[in-house]
Amino acid sequence: MATKIRLQRHGRKHYAFYPIVIADSRAPRDGRFIERIGSYNPNTNPATITLNFERALYWLTVGAEPTDTVRTILSNEGVLLMKHLLGGVKKGAFDEAEAQRRFDDWKAKKTARTAAVKSAMADSRLAADRERLEAEQARNKAKAEAVAKKKAELAAAKAEAEAEAAAEPAETEAPAAE
Repeated sequence: MATKIRLQRHGRKHYAFYPIVIADSRAPRDGRFIERIGSYNPNTNPATITLNFERALYWLTVGAEPTDTVRTILSNEGVLLMKHLLGGVKKGAFDEAEAQRRFDDWKAKKTARTAAVKSAMADSRLAADRERLEAEQARNKAKAEAVAKKKAELAAAKAEAEAEAAAEPAETEAPAAE
């Protein structure tokens, strides 16, 4: 039986998530499967991947063929590297402890790179938020100054009109008193 490691599509339109399954290559995409070994959710940032590492490694070693997308997922999770390292152990190039040390070093570097990218994304998001806030405050300040200027002009015009109105009755009364 030819087995494949592939994705099954679940979810709704424009919001899919994918269980990672082991299935007979002749079975339908969303049909029967032998075992579910994880899931892939591309809707989050970064994409969420849960994977049973040992079972994925087992199925790779017994000959299950991953699809292209699953191959990328397994590579990013380190399953293909571990399979490669175990091949080196089997050939006698190094022992199992050395293989585990190499894998742990790779995993530590990958975790550090991922953390650096996440922190850079968070920093850029904070900087963009700060920039937007400063721009909004500048717009609000300019608008407040324009409103204050217009109110001052209206108040000055009103005061001038009141002064004229107060001056006119005094002028009209003055000639009448003469």
